[in-house]
Amino acid sequence: MLHLTFRQLRIFESVARQLSYSRAAEELHLSQPAVSMQVKQLEESVGLPLFEQIGKKIHLTQAGHEVYRYGHSIAQQLKLAEEALEDLKGLRRGRLNIAMVSTAKYFTPRLLGEFSRQRPGMELKLTANNREVVIGELAEYETDLAIMGRPPDDINVIAEPFAKHPHGVIAAPDHPLAGKRRIKLARIAEETFMMREPGSGTRHNLERLFVEHGLILKAGMEMSSNETIKQAVMAKLGVSFLSLHTIGLELQAGRLVILDVVGLPLVRNWYVVHRKDKRLSLVAEAFRSFLLREGAEILRAEYGHK
Repeated sequence: MLHLTFRQLRIFESVARQLSYSRAAEELHLSQPAVSMQVKQLEESVGLPLFEQIGKKIHLTQAGHEVYRYGHSIAQQLKLAEEALEDLKGLRRGRLNIAMVSTAKYFTPRLLGEFSRQRPGMELKLTANNREVVIGELAEYETDLAIMGRPPDDINVIAEPFAKHPHGVIAAPDHPLAGKRRIKLARIAEETFMMREPGSGTRHNLERLFVEHGLILKAGMEMSSNETIKQAVMAKLGVSFLSLHTIGLELQAGRLVILDVVGLPLVRNWYVVHRKDKRLSLVAEAFRSFLLREGAEILRAEYGHK
């Protein structure tokens, strides 16, 4: 029978996740010797080494992977229990953890600002990454809610649309196609596209659009930032396909234009997503309800897209 403590599991989980005693010590506000001692005691209880040193780096052993898998699950369940008890005690003024795809960073702070005025005192953690990373956070129960344009289909989630999400082709104001009416997609296929990185929802939408029309995408530079892509388009390196929620300021300043392409804008949905088996805290449930009730109208007022 294993004799271990939750403290040991928590410390081990941090070391295993980061593969670093020093970073784990910093995260947990402990000394590195204290972290090493707790891991050593856990190894003695298990009866097998959990880490091995190869060069200057540490790696999980097979036993370490097993302990990490179960330990991580236990840590997540304890976190859920803590949140449930805090809700019952009335101690929570508002702790909310949101993961969003990078394109959503252009409007999510606006939504959170409006929500926080209705519910002051909220403690917030907000992270922005590409779609694959956000799905990973959902899979590992590391976020309460996720805001994204294309929900995952390989994990058990509840995904609810709360606003429309238009995409279009953008270009520099003096591009030869600027001002032209009803440009055929086949003509746009002749242009060089500034591309988002693999794993991006925006890139997926563009590639799917071209495949559906039997067209070959002429990819130029690949970038992981909408801001960098916009700068490249303004520098006349090519055109791009982006969420129209990302270019409001550039349109107002006359530094970018939306090309009038037949069949565009491509309108998808924004979704608020959470794990089906995760109990939402009071504040997470309140924000979810807020998005479903008011999110679409706030985005319409901000961007003007139907």
